[in-house]
Amino acid sequence: MVSTPSPVARAEAQRLFSAFQSWGAVPVEAAVLQPAETLLDLYGEDIRARAYVTTDPVQGEMMLRPDFTVPVVQAHMALGAEPARYCYSGEVFRKQEGGRSRASEYLQVGYEVFDRDQPLRADAEVFALFSRMLAGKGLRAATGDIGVLIAAVRGLPTSATRKAALMRHLWRPSRFRALLERFADRAPLPKGRAALLERLAAGDPVESLAPQIGLRSRAEIETRMARLAEDAATPAIPGAVVDALEALVAVADKAPKALVAMRGLAGQMPWIAPALDLFEQRLVVLSAHGVAVEDLDFEAAYGRTTLEYYDGFVFGFYAEARPDLAPVATGGRYDALTAVLGQGRSIPAVGGVIRPALLVELGDPA
Repeated sequence: MVSTPSPVARAEAQRLFSAFQSWGAVPVEAAVLQPAETLLDLYGEDIRARAYVTTDPVQGEMMLRPDFTVPVVQAHMALGAEPARYCYSGEVFRKQEGGRSRASEYLQVGYEVFDRDQPLRADAEVFALFSRMLAGKGLRAATGDIGVLIAAVRGLPTSATRKAALMRHLWRPSRFRALLERFADRAPLPKGRAALLERLAAGDPVESLAPQIGLRSRAEIETRMARLAEDAATPAIPGAVVDALEALVAVADKAPKALVAMRGLAGQMPWIAPALDLFEQRLVVLSAHGVAVEDLDFEAAYGRTTLEYYDGFVFGFYAEARPDLAPVATGGRYDALTAVLGQGRSIPAVGGVIRPALLVELGDPA
């Protein structure tokens, strides 16, 4: 659905933008057209399904701005002092899947914090600020921690190749679970791969009389086949560990109870204990910022279907009475993104965005 932000939505955006500035954020701007190469390097070709792509005769392939975070991080890594707080306001452009009626062009107002020394405090600052700004709107807050899931995958007793495959699909829940089940020998191999491995195991050379086509060289194909054979020889991930990881992904409760449940699962996955310690410390800091953590919803899988740069604390605010609406606000931590865009230099960073048009549509709750 194509729609232009209304004057009322623009006024609400300006109110939010001014409020962020009153909290010490420096206003920044980002070009509407962004270099496609940067976004493709970050997200791969999947981003094409969500962004509007065009070609400039001088600048090459470009995308209509799908969000503000990437250009803000680029600007900070190039010139920013530390710590730093930024805010921004403007349109972003996202394709909508499956004929959904959500707008493909809409306003975002955002707030980003770069703080190397006190990242937990920055998490709490951003979430508490959003909670105060959205109070009285009848919204439910949901939180998660991608860092716990990342720690769980990175510690698995399996090969680096299999862990890398699971990490690539961490943000694709169905594919992730299918891989996990296969790596536990609970699901059969695809027929084509199984047949290929049988031939390789029998010493039968994989040859074809057909001419070679495509971009891969013979050497690359042979390397790929060797890796498939090596993967097939990798021992299965123990079933108890897979069960614990799947139970971890399914954890959903009030934050303190969720912590207890995840601590219980650490018996099978002791390598997640440091991430859980960090989660517990964050709850203490959130409480110190006035957040009632005993009432705070936590979902271990939250944030897995959004853009892939989140790697720690994540949150969202939803109108439960309007399930047809997108989240009114979302945010989270994206430390790894700063390392990628900073060409090796990194700084802990967290931020979030609010969609002012949705606040206008919701109005004041009865």
